Amino acid sequence: MDNPHTTSASTASNSRAIGLLCLLVTSVGWGMNWPAMKFLLKEWPPLFARGTSGLCAAILIGFLAAKSGQRLSLPRHLWGKMTLAAFLNVFSWMGFSTLSMRWLNAGQGALLVYTMPVWATLLAWPVLGKRPTMASIAGLVLCLSGIALLFAGAESGIRPDQGAGVLFALGAALLFAFGTISLKPLALPPLASVAWQLLIGCLPMFLIGLVAERPDLHGLSGTGLAVMVYMTLVPMGLCYVTWFAALRRLPPAVASVATLLTPVVGVLAAAISLGEPLGLKEILAMSMTLAGVAFTLRASRA
Repeated sequence: MDNPHTTSASTASNSRAIGLLCLLVTSVGWGMNWPAMKFLLKEWPPLFARGTSGLCAAILIGFLAAKSGQRLSLPRHLWGKMTLAAFLNVFSWMGFSTLSMRWLNAGQGALLVYTMPVWATLLAWPVLGKRPTMASIAGLVLCLSGIALLFAGAESGIRPDQGAGVLFALGAALLFAFGTISLKPLALPPLASVAWQLLIGCLPMFLIGLVAERPDLHGLSGTGLAVMVYMTLVPMGLCYVTWFAALRRLPPAVASVATLLTPVVGVLAAAISLGEPLGLKEILAMSMTLAGVAFTLRASRA
């Protein structure tokens, strides 16, 4: 006869293993999206490309939600909160980070955007009244030191003419951080919530891009089309499914720290596929920045 304690421990171990595998898929898929988006900007403008991909992903995730029996209807009293969530989590996070790559390379953008947990810790003071600890401040200093190193250097550093890209990247991180600490989870099933946020957040991107960016609808090559399909199916489709699957099996703190793999994958993939700089300075800057973010996440969890 099986020991119930042994069976329970085995089930928990299997669930954790599946959760970690889902996190790995999520982080790698999101990380690979950075060089993919940088490549796509050669053929289509940023807002139109990201908006089109997001709308297709919203339809896909909505279909998955319906097939899994999740309620898709959005109650009237949630429209305002859903619109705000879509602005902070999708329009600003995805739109601004994509715009930043008009000026920054993929690796620079990924590192700047994924400083988000540091800004969330600082914003929690004026918004929630949670004073940052000394450990959080130390993490911030380490993170900013890494960013400063990223700015340095005549050849591979961030130049003055890339200032707009820096502002868009940090704007994406700050607004998403504000949404993280100020928005409460909406009373909707997870996939349905993501589908609505993608729809409401990406529709303005698509329309603004169509009118203001004037994309060449026939300018997409076969490779560009493959990148669009990847962006829709993997970072915005599969990765959101695996992200929520991981959150059901792992503590949020573990999931948060594991996402630090995303900018690492982005930097390495951009160096391999796009030939972006990856020397001692870039590796040290990445290590310091991510160590600062990890330090801040650990302090917040404590």
